[in-house]
Amino acid sequence: MNYVIPPGAQASVPVLGSADQFPVHRIYCVGRNYAEHAREMGFTGREPPFFFMKPADAVLPVAAGETGRMPYPSLTHDLHHEIELVVAIGQGGRNIAAANALQHVWGYAVGLDMTRRDLQGEMKKQGRPWCIGKGFDASAPIGPITPAAQAGDVEQAAIWLQVNGADRQRSNVSQLIWNISETIEHLSKAWELQSGDLIFTGTPEGVGAVVRGDVLEGGIDGLCPLRVELV
Repeated sequence: MNYVIPPGAQASVPVLGSADQFPVHRIYCVGRNYAEHAREMGFTGREPPFFFMKPADAVLPVAAGETGRMPYPSLTHDLHHEIELVVAIGQGGRNIAAANALQHVWGYAVGLDMTRRDLQGEMKKQGRPWCIGKGFDASAPIGPITPAAQAGDVEQAAIWLQVNGADRQRSNVSQLIWNISETIEHLSKAWELQSGDLIFTGTPEGVGAVVRGDVLEGGIDGLCPLRVELV
């Protein structure tokens, strides 16, 4: 096939212990999916899940043992970190039942949903879409994907983030309001999931601002940790 302009490179994420890459199709994100984070954002209860998206090329892949360099984004003075378990879809489908959902999971990774909070807040006040707060360049740092069979029990795993060596976020994946299977069920009713989709499953409490020079290091038990410096 010929194109009138050269096509962009395929967005991809490294796979732990392999030279192969995981190609990224879409990035779905779940909002307010830990109860304590929902409360710190001014909400309560087990509300129905809601979703937003980031462009596939918003991923900032970081190989095992390396420190990613994330440019501090333009237009913001209030950049926030959100540590998250990322689910990598290997087999797509529509209307996937929760009981069958984990059969569609290829693997898991540690990710950051970086947020221009001031821009997001302003768009909320005006009743406008807040893509500008969530979907900017390099807004989705992500570590290597661990195949599901090697990841252990991620649904009972500790999740944490440190900034410059000090704790910011610390919880457990078991505290998800909508667990992995339920999230896949809900998502697949609204979109036909495809192989290569990534699902950022939500962040626990403790989100906050970071500045240039800060080093963010996050992890989930059983997965390769993620380390990013803001430059």
